[in-house]
Amino acid sequence: MGLPFLGTNAVMKKVWSVLSASSAALVICISASSTFALRASADRSAAVDAQSESTERTFLSRVRRLTVDGKRAGEGYWSPDGKRLVFKSEREPGNPFYQIYVLDFATGESKRISTGMGKTTCAFFRPGSDEIMFGSTHLDPKSKQYQDDELAFRASGKERRYAWDYDPEMDIYAYNDKSGAMKRLTTARGYDAEGGYSPDGQWIVFSSMRDAYNRTLSPAEQKQLELDPSFFAEVYIMKADGSDQKRLTNWDGYDGGTFFTKDGRIVWRHFEENGLIANVWTMKPDGTDRKQITDFGAMSWAPYEHPSGEYFLFASNKLGFENFEVFMVDKAGTKEPVRITYSAGFDGLPVPSPDGTQLAFTSSRAGGAGAAGQIYLAQWNHQAAMAALSAAPLRKANDK
Repeated sequence: MGLPFLGTNAVMKKVWSVLSASSAALVICISASSTFALRASADRSAAVDAQSESTERTFLSRVRRLTVDGKRAGEGYWSPDGKRLVFKSEREPGNPFYQIYVLDFATGESKRISTGMGKTTCAFFRPGSDEIMFGSTHLDPKSKQYQDDELAFRASGKERRYAWDYDPEMDIYAYNDKSGAMKRLTTARGYDAEGGYSPDGQWIVFSSMRDAYNRTLSPAEQKQLELDPSFFAEVYIMKADGSDQKRLTNWDGYDGGTFFTKDGRIVWRHFEENGLIANVWTMKPDGTDRKQITDFGAMSWAPYEHPSGEYFLFASNKLGFENFEVFMVDKAGTKEPVRITYSAGFDGLPVPSPDGTQLAFTSSRAGGAGAAGQIYLAQWNHQAAMAALSAAPLRKANDK
């Protein structure tokens, strides 16, 4: 799904995150040293500079803020008919963590579908069904304690960078929007989240860190787990009822932010071992035929396919370590990415509407750099996108 969205004063992992400079972990909370920040700010590629004359208005119009309640909100995903949006938000009284809500565009009303307890992330509508999937820790008996501790910390007036903790009690659940029934789909210890349904609604691709908990780790691995749990995240697939779970990747570094494409492939982002560089990849549902789509020399994540099937939208900090912008790249990854958004701080988690005419994304633009994110909605110019991609230069391998 992305990385789980953290905010912009740290930036996302998630993905819906920002790295802790000491841990080099992406959790969408980026704690960057001044060295990294200066280096990233200066690292502008010729391809990005070539697009500098473009502006947001080329691709986006009628940009407006969609969520206003709560401290922050993010990761908005459309229902298959385009009439609703499921998202996460910190707005529940007594719980400082994200809960899952569904916005009805016809009425403007939002309703919570998660339990209100624990932490949640990464929701997604199941095609052809009344089910909505999301990750949650509500069954963890320590949930209330964690909530109270966090509320007490915030009330103290102290401050710290927002960070996603990859809670090992996070599991994937399917909520029935008609009956209100909740079904647990994963039970393995370790963070299970960032799931997306296949176009026919029969399969779920997701990210899991269970490999760090289902075996005895070496001393080096144990140290790595304490430093950065996301290092152990791999891509898995399972049937929509939670059965037949299979691992698809086996790479060092964070693999997550998983979705299916309209032609049945899987798109995700893979982090290098250092946790600083990530790129967009695709593969078949059996884990074969892996193809690298971006080679941007930056943290590029949260890929999502436009319904035309012609290109991916994604977020990247190519222009500065804590400055995330939305970019797009052709489906085959033969061209250099094209920049879409132009605002300080965080713009990311881009998700086009099912008919391809609108774009929901998470942004801190209302408060500028360092502000918490909210969900924005804009009209999307597909024709301009196709023209820009056609004019984009061929991709050049990034010098590492």
